[in-house]
Amino acid sequence: MSTRSTALTGIRIAGTGLGLPDNVVTNDELAKTVDTSDEWISQRTGIRQRYVANNGTTMRSMAAMATKKALEQAGLRPSDLDMLLCATMTPEMCCPCTAAQIVADIGAVPAGASDISAACSGFVYGLNMASSLVATGHYRHIAVVGAEQMSRILDWKDRRTCVLFGDGAGAAIVSASDNEAQGCLYQSMSSDGTGGRSLYCPRDESQIPTDDEVFSGTFNTLQMNGREVYKFAVSTLQRTIEKSLDACDLKASDLAMVVAHQSNQRILESARERLGLSQDKLYINIDRFANTSAASVPICLHELLDAGRLKEGDLVLFVGLGGGLTWASSLWKL
Repeated sequence: MSTRSTALTGIRIAGTGLGLPDNVVTNDELAKTVDTSDEWISQRTGIRQRYVANNGTTMRSMAAMATKKALEQAGLRPSDLDMLLCATMTPEMCCPCTAAQIVADIGAVPAGASDISAACSGFVYGLNMASSLVATGHYRHIAVVGAEQMSRILDWKDRRTCVLFGDGAGAAIVSASDNEAQGCLYQSMSSDGTGGRSLYCPRDESQIPTDDEVFSGTFNTLQMNGREVYKFAVSTLQRTIEKSLDACDLKASDLAMVVAHQSNQRILESARERLGLSQDKLYINIDRFANTSAASVPICLHELLDAGRLKEGDLVLFVGLGGGLTWASSLWKL
């Protein structure tokens, strides 16, 4: 699904926030327990370190931290929230939804709450949903948080996956604006369930695809066919960016920034070069955070705004690609 905007009101990103555990694990530290090295990881992925939750830190606590900071930056109270959307593939439990628990944790009851399960595309899905809801005029302030505790679903003996991911959370407040020029100009949300076998987390033997070649032998952990995921990401990232630009009669040079899911530095650099984007127009922080799934895009957004690299009126394209397979884009005029 993809649409051009028919917004009835202006929409802005009023504030952002970050939630991280204290524990940082470098490649060298990981190499002490896994057959790998800093050189092997960094050359293939660009990753140098990742945050790993410990000492009681949870996905929920990181999400609440990020949301509180985003509300503070937006100058809002928790009671001002109409809804909270939590994008995650590592929820605390299946019921109640983590979003409802976060609403309670931050004192925002009775705001609406819903989890979004679209893996690494989840936050961009959430941005699209939030902007569409605010555009109706029925909602004024919606928190969108991407939060993951990937360390909970990793086989720490499988170097194909455990070196790639990290924990963290990022949040954004999507609010109504008096400036009708602000908001989401174009959005798309797509999926291809036939590709789900390339990246999946099986509960039992019945969920392992026929002729599977990647299962590590440990259930309830992430399984990945790296070759297939890489091919999907390289082609889909470029195609999704081009489609978003074409829909709005824009060129890549018109963008102030592309904020893409941090899957692999080589994938990001390949797309940047093919699109003719300068290095300062595609943000990369995978070296410090690794792949944080649904949290990666909001973490990037928060860092960019915090550093003053984005301003009102800028055209910014958000892109997510993830397991499912899913992909999404959200083109904004800030």
